[in-house]
Amino acid sequence: FNSLVVKLLPIVPKSVVRRVASRYVAGETLADAVRTIRALNAEGCSTTTDLLGEFTSDVAQANATAKGYLDMLDAIETGGLDSGVSIKLTAFGLDVGEDGVDLCHKNARMVVVRAAKAGKFVRIDMENSPYTDRTIEIYRRLRAEFSNVGLVLQARLRRTLDDITAILPWGPDFRICKGIYLEPRDIAWTDGEDINRGYLAALARMLRGGARVGIATHDDLLVDGALKLIAELKIPKD
Repeated sequence: FNSLVVKLLPIVPKSVVRRVASRYVAGETLADAVRTIRALNAEGCSTTTDLLGEFTSDVAQANATAKGYLDMLDAIETGGLDSGVSIKLTAFGLDVGEDGVDLCHKNARMVVVRAAKAGKFVRIDMENSPYTDRTIEIYRRLRAEFSNVGLVLQARLRRTLDDITAILPWGPDFRICKGIYLEPRDIAWTDGEDINRGYLAALARMLRGGARVGIATHDDLLVDGALKLIAELKIPKD
């Protein structure tokens, strides 16, 4: 069913897609996003903002995406807004030929540098499994220079516990989520209970390793499990 939905999406009228997506999208322009962030800040919410447009294979578009983030950070700082940014590395040129990793690192580094000057945080989203190793490598290079950058890992992937163990010496800032990508059974958990067990195991390893963790879930069972783990380990609120 999920595969069928994905195949049908390209023929769904854009007006329908826009109506469904509107509650999840801050706006079609930077000015729209600024208004949305300001309204959320007024309600007491911090935000992270993402400029959509991943899987680019064009150098000019990758560079334009980085410029868009610099403009976004300028607007966030000028407006005194409480927001960091989230980035997807395929939007920064990760898939552009043999030099994709270097191009992507250059663009991501520009954003992290600008964010650091504004006192803002950059979260690197994790995309589907073909990009996992390269995403971690770019995070490693950025984390060696900057403290205002963090990484998302997906509990769905069987490799995640090993990745956590490898990354912990870098003093990381993690975000843990289930993962939305439909991956093959040989590399990913596909049963809901297995994914949940993987999630809590990953969270425990992160927290016990001394990492700061953004716990991303709407699942009541995972919320309860996370709260119990936080209490057990006496994790402070900060």
